[in-house]
Amino acid sequence: MWLEPGRSLVGRAGTTLYRVGAVKRLVGRTWVAVDGGMSDNPRPQLYDARYTALSATRADDEANETVSVAGMHCESGDVLIDDVELPEPRRGDLLAVPATGAYTLAMSSNYNGVGRPAAVLVRDGEARLIRRRETIADLLAPEAE
Repeated sequence: MWLEPGRSLVGRAGTTLYRVGAVKRLVGRTWVAVDGGMSDNPRPQLYDARYTALSATRADDEANETVSVAGMHCESGDVLIDDVELPEPRRGDLLAVPATGAYTLAMSSNYNGVGRPAAVLVRDGEARLIRRRETIADLLAPEAE
């Protein structure tokens, strides 16, 4: 028997927040580039994991545009979401990607020299930082030894 309790317990509990850095409208597709990607969530590239997103900034606005969400790593495979309906995306918007709780944090890396993101635990309306965002100093520390 094969059991995967971690995913069943916390998979739906995690939500990743990304900030929109750029919106590129091409014929037939709109790309939204965010401040994360395959360094903080390699599951879409490794396992063909499928995610959705919603606008955390404008949650009450009508989802009126189909977009694809790309990461910041300039890799052809750094695509987090192929097609998702969102309110017309704008630079600076926050996107919430639900159900990222099982392995996203554990599988994150410093790919392309990017620090790992912070992690926040929310309970009963209270937020608590449980892991701070990595800094450049954190990334360079092993080199100084």
